[in-house]
Amino acid sequence: MKPLKKSVTITLDDPILEQTKRLAEREDRSLSSYINLLLKAHLEQMEKNGADGAKKP
Repeated sequence: MKPLKKSVTITLDDPILEQTKRLAEREDRSLSSYINLLLKAHLEQMEKNGADGAKKP
């Protein structure tokens, strides 16, 4: 069974949105699916690097 998903609304800078749309299309993914993939990869990388989300002084 696939994990449940929640709907969210975000605001993106136009250049970021356009670039993300192009990359998603290049990989034949929906925009939502591609953003989810990017966020997951980024979060996994932060975990791997020991980032706990706390800001450093």
